[in-house]
Amino acid sequence: MSDPNALMTPLEMHNGALRTPIDPSHLGTAILNKSGEFDAGTYHSFTLTYAAGRFGVDDSGSIRVVWRFATDQTNPQFDDPKAAGYTEVVASNNAVLQTRFDPKGNIRPWDRTLQIKIVKGFMKEGDTITVRFGVTDHGGPGMRLQTFCESRYEFRVLVDPIATYNFQTLAEQPAISIVPGVPEAWVAVVPSTIASGEPFALKIKAEDTWGNPTNKASMTLTPKANQPIENLPDTIDVVEGKFTTVLDGLIAKDNGPLEIALHAPDGSVVTNCNPADVADNPPRMSFWGDLHGQSDETLGTNSAADYFTFGRDKAFLDACAHQGNDFQMTDAFWKDLNKVTAHFNQDGEFVTLPGYEWSGNTALGGDRNVFFPVEGRTMRRSSHALIEDRSDVGTDCHTAGELFEAFAENKEWDVICFAHCGGRYADITMAHDGRFEKSVEVHSAWGTFEWIVQDAFKSGYRVGIIGNSDGHKGRPGASYPGAGWFGAVGGLTCFLMPELTREGLIDCINARHHYATTGGPSGRVRMDVTATFDGPATQYLDDPLLTADCANKPCEVAMMGDIVHLPSGDVHLNMSVDAASPVRRIDIFNGLDHLVCHRPYSEEDLGNRIGVLWEGAEYRGRFRAVPWDGTAIFDKATITSAVPVNFFNRDKTLDLKDGTELEWQSVTTGNFAGFVADLNDSTTGDIKLSTTLVNESVALADIGYEDTVLDASDILPRGIRLFRLPDDNPHTSVRIERTLSPQSGRDNPFYVRVTLEDGTQAWSSPIYVLREIMA
Repeated sequence: MSDPNALMTPLEMHNGALRTPIDPSHLGTAILNKSGEFDAGTYHSFTLTYAAGRFGVDDSGSIRVVWRFATDQTNPQFDDPKAAGYTEVVASNNAVLQTRFDPKGNIRPWDRTLQIKIVKGFMKEGDTITVRFGVTDHGGPGMRLQTFCESRYEFRVLVDPIATYNFQTLAEQPAISIVPGVPEAWVAVVPSTIASGEPFALKIKAEDTWGNPTNKASMTLTPKANQPIENLPDTIDVVEGKFTTVLDGLIAKDNGPLEIALHAPDGSVVTNCNPADVADNPPRMSFWGDLHGQSDETLGTNSAADYFTFGRDKAFLDACAHQGNDFQMTDAFWKDLNKVTAHFNQDGEFVTLPGYEWSGNTALGGDRNVFFPVEGRTMRRSSHALIEDRSDVGTDCHTAGELFEAFAENKEWDVICFAHCGGRYADITMAHDGRFEKSVEVHSAWGTFEWIVQDAFKSGYRVGIIGNSDGHKGRPGASYPGAGWFGAVGGLTCFLMPELTREGLIDCINARHHYATTGGPSGRVRMDVTATFDGPATQYLDDPLLTADCANKPCEVAMMGDIVHLPSGDVHLNMSVDAASPVRRIDIFNGLDHLVCHRPYSEEDLGNRIGVLWEGAEYRGRFRAVPWDGTAIFDKATITSAVPVNFFNRDKTLDLKDGTELEWQSVTTGNFAGFVADLNDSTTGDIKLSTTLVNESVALADIGYEDTVLDASDILPRGIRLFRLPDDNPHTSVRIERTLSPQSGRDNPFYVRVTLEDGTQAWSSPIYVLREIMA
């Protein structure tokens, strides 16, 4: 017998249940009292009026006003008239209404839900329900709009007129446009590696309070470089109305570090470009990418075309990819997305990869990013949870193991996967296939996940380390958390490859020739990690665990990602870093073993600055955030200044209450945050820390070169660490060499983690050194 559901149109089916929809023209109308453009993150009041349609709304029927998952606007609230988001709801016929807000009250992506239910009475055609958002009559500030831009921001209205709990969308929806505000910060970007005598570009933008590139900046900037640069003008005019200013055709001829500072008319420095190096015929260039994010066709903001345009033109990325949740991506959108990635891919300028996020539940393996080298490939979904057309359900792979098996069975050897920790964290101990899964994502807007790297080493996997944003706000490559519950800035990956092509990017990922950073203003860290050897060494061009008769060659120098057989002798690890912020520490690991902590200053250099950092996550799952709201009181020392570290959310602040007390609101999701305080009498008395997890006093005299750790670990590491810093740390460029002894009978994944004073971190992909070949 044929499936009766196959005869149903999508409108007649909804999550497997039959329904007979009402003509949308009979559902009523909704009108917003304001329209036009509004600056992101500003406070306003809005009145939405719903007029009932042909059927009215029956007793116990409801309407919903819903917003997208990603929005971080003020939630409607009904209890405090003087607070933000105070909302009033009335019916024109005095029907009794029940109101509630539920952040997961509707089908994603429209899941942030104000539900208004008629609990006594009913509504006939023309009766109205008026919703006043951000009421200011009683002293409240209004409703703060979301902190990121959206060309069409809907107050989407759904109606259940027959009281069947079958909500349908109005034919026309009220909407506004959210645009960037006035400039607060400036960003200047040049390539991290520049070939001597070859043209390069300097790209400049201004950002508003919330990190949105803004077209409201106007200034004449004076560039000053540490070496002569051909075609660099004496002044640069940034014109209002333009989001970016690009100077092409610049040429540097002097090898070595390149520094460019941009000065305001009063002589002050508004920004410095990222660290760069000029070299003759560099064998590999540094290209920056964010390969993970979504658009409004799935769970994100603005269209897929807008997404790639932002990454290329406003975040100044070299490589980008879109990763929509597979259970929400229809075949039509998958085809459209392939057209978009093909359109934006331009070798030498901007490289894209077609792909999607396999979004299986954690019990089935957890999230994986899937990338293809060409468009037009099959999307093997984890499920059809939000897709009513089930004609291709036969290609679904419900577990990560089934996904890898399907790639192998269909000889799709060119597929690339990353293990990702988002809402559904990847359990790589359950499923992993090194033929496809090339890297693990150590950092994203969801937080920092060093445990997933450690899981790979525990299991003997040979993977690279990558960072992306998994941004939902339409800002790949510059993904700030805004006012939402995302706890971190989105990450970046630096791909080390000879040229910017799709083929080169795929080869680079397969070879693990890349490193990850936590992104943000200092995210474009220059990092180089190489190894030389005491004895004869052999580099394998693939993983000998995966490939029989793996090709190899003699090796004198290895770079991050390489797999090297070294039967005897030591490894000399050479590491360099150039950063926009002073280097606080460099940690060298052999897999799970911490070998070295190098600080670029000595114990004798320590001064009056005290660092206090809190870190960790509750557990591996979706609600991993740890609240760290608290205070620090100095009983004898006085605070001359305090600098926040990793306070990304503008609602989370560090406040100096007086000369002896700091108060803060903060959250971590596997990453860290905190402050650096400059003190008078910095060795006298105690610091008393009061937080939810840690309440302890520490003598300032005991805070020194080595970290003092106040452990509050549970399922995952958590705690507070304190340390002393020099009064001035000039070490933005550091070079170190360490001699390391590989162990027998195991892999030796030597890798480096860099931590800057401003909280930025970077991880190299490991150099895998093997005493024996374990195939």
